[in-house]
Amino acid sequence: MTGPAAPRGSTPPAPARPGGGWLAYLAVLAGIAAVCGWLWAGGGHAAKGGTLALAGVMFAAALARLVLPERRAGLLASRKRRTDVVTMAALATGLLAAGLLLPVPL
Repeated sequence: MTGPAAPRGSTPPAPARPGGGWLAYLAVLAGIAAVCGWLWAGGGHAAKGGTLALAGVMFAAALARLVLPERRAGLLASRKRRTDVVTMAALATGLLAAGLLLPVPL
């Protein structure tokens, strides 16, 4: 016996392309790696700019999670969409506040 029949005229779901959900995650990961490299190479002088750039990458990750469907979000989708977006946006806001308000070490 098979499962319930699909309603007449409905289209079956499109098969997931292998590796399709990794693109957004890899883009965010590459951005974070680039900013971490910049922070490591620049030392204390790059702290403010690097923190602001890291906040930008996290805001981009939150935006990607918001607009991409579940099957395309890849590893950015770990919980419900709203929870993921709020969590990443809160982290980005904290980084933005730290970058703008905390003094730069000399």
